[in-house]
Amino acid sequence: MPLNRRKFLEKSAVTGAGVALAGAVAAPGAQAAEAKRGARRYAFTVLGTTDLHGNVFNWDYFTDKEFDDKDHNDVGLAKVSTLVNRIREEKGRRNTLLIDAGDTIQGTQLSYYYAKVDPITAEGGPVHPMAQAMNAMGYDAAALGNHEFNYGIPVLRKFEQQCRFPLLGANALDAKTLRPAFAPYSMHRLRTPHGRDVKVAVLGLTNPGIAIWDKANVQGKMTFPGLEEQAAKWVPKLRSMGADVVIVSAHSGSSGTSSYGDQLPYIENAAALVAEQVPGIDAILVGHAHTEIPEYFVANKKTGKQVVLSEPLKWGQRLTLFDFELVWEKGCWKVEKVGAKVLNSNTVEEDPKITKLLTDEHEKVVAYVNQVIGTNAAEMTSAEAPYKDVPIIDLINHIQADTVKQALAGTEHAALPVLSQAACFSRSARIPAGEVTIRDVAGLYVFENTLEARLMTGAQMKAYLEFSANYFVQTAPDAAVDPAKLTNANGTPDYNYDVVSGLSHEIDIAKPAGSRVTDVRFEGQPLADDAKFVFAVNNYRANGGGNFPHVAAAQLLWSNSEEIRNTMIAWVKAKGAIDPAGFAAVDWKLTRNGTPVF
Repeated sequence: MPLNRRKFLEKSAVTGAGVALAGAVAAPGAQAAEAKRGARRYAFTVLGTTDLHGNVFNWDYFTDKEFDDKDHNDVGLAKVSTLVNRIREEKGRRNTLLIDAGDTIQGTQLSYYYAKVDPITAEGGPVHPMAQAMNAMGYDAAALGNHEFNYGIPVLRKFEQQCRFPLLGANALDAKTLRPAFAPYSMHRLRTPHGRDVKVAVLGLTNPGIAIWDKANVQGKMTFPGLEEQAAKWVPKLRSMGADVVIVSAHSGSSGTSSYGDQLPYIENAAALVAEQVPGIDAILVGHAHTEIPEYFVANKKTGKQVVLSEPLKWGQRLTLFDFELVWEKGCWKVEKVGAKVLNSNTVEEDPKITKLLTDEHEKVVAYVNQVIGTNAAEMTSAEAPYKDVPIIDLINHIQADTVKQALAGTEHAALPVLSQAACFSRSARIPAGEVTIRDVAGLYVFENTLEARLMTGAQMKAYLEFSANYFVQTAPDAAVDPAKLTNANGTPDYNYDVVSGLSHEIDIAKPAGSRVTDVRFEGQPLADDAKFVFAVNNYRANGGGNFPHVAAAQLLWSNSEEIRNTMIAWVKAKGAIDPAGFAAVDWKLTRNGTPVF
């Protein structure tokens, strides 16, 4: 029976109901012929994407040209759509499902534009480009990602209304009722040539870290318990409802680790733990970690069953294929075999249906990001930012410190010195000499973080700098230095190495982690442990992202709902000109036994 979407939304909000969606017509003739020869069998394919992050076109809005990287990957749903069309033609449209594992509406200037510049929440506003593309491609379900909450719940709810498929989040609960705030699951029927349909359940799980990373948007409204706990609750229910196959779409990596340490009692990257601990799951589409895992098997501890996991690479660079083979045994369908692989979107052209659908939206955004907002006296790039103090990172800190100083003017903390943190969010950021556009500035800060001011002591700042220095690989004094192998120790991403302006220090990479930071000074004098500072810090870090010490517990002096990226754009517009000579300073350097590395 067709689903009335409005009634479903009302029902799911009240009862936490899942959504039942119908499939399918007869399978291809080859399967019917095989049935006549013996055992009744049926095969189908589940296609999966994740971490699309607002990518429809194979386009980089920050460089204003086609996307490219060192591996010559391509991005975007238009490419993925071509792959999906090929698989559907090969397998039979009705023998496929298309699902996603979250982080859909944040990440590019295309998605930003329709959340903030021409917002989908405005009366009579536009339909989000990601909703348009995913609807046109015929998605069957999508799990919620943590970045779905970046723009606030109203934008997410509007996006949900615009999607012709359910957004799933069994562990996204209403804070008051503790009932699911979104549909926990969807149920899909695939028609076979053998009488009984195959019922495929898709259980959606999102990331508990939302409670930390988007605290301002969700506190008191939603709560996010652990994936394992909620999977253990829902998988048996889905089986009792007659699900022949249970697939989990999880916006959670497979490593079993958490970037936020023990700040939450729930694991951030729990997909493999779900497979290991919860019986009754056949496959897990993994998201969040931005890694490529074509096929990975995890044995369930209770049953010994091998559960297949797959994570396609971010931004539509890959498409996962789960191929299921079922056999009819003792009056029901059993999964006889399941495997996974990924397809590379750089092997195909963009689907003209998708590009034509969204050409107008794309061109609006290109025009927007190319607006000139000021001038720059000397080119700045982030190419060496992970291992050298460079002016382009100083610019972020300069703007943040300036903004906080103005915000605290006239308050009891106005006399305190302001420090600021920033990271290298993109190694390809560049602000050219001459005219500066919105995209030049936006490309320097690619996340939707907002700005806060926290009260910190000298001792706490020393600990903060020491923790940040874990980013560097320990390198002996006489060893050759390869910048490409110097950073990202233990998988630490670039955005978790913070440069702090206002303090000078050295980082001795010959020493083990935990004892590297030396000669910390403020205004040329050794930093006193009891000195007090205002710390300009992004909300991700202030709320515990990266698990840096002290900052999450520090007193909040001020916060702002404006994205730092917009603050930077407004600052450049107001000043009209950037001159690195006015703010650039070498506050930190890498050393080995006191000898500078560079």
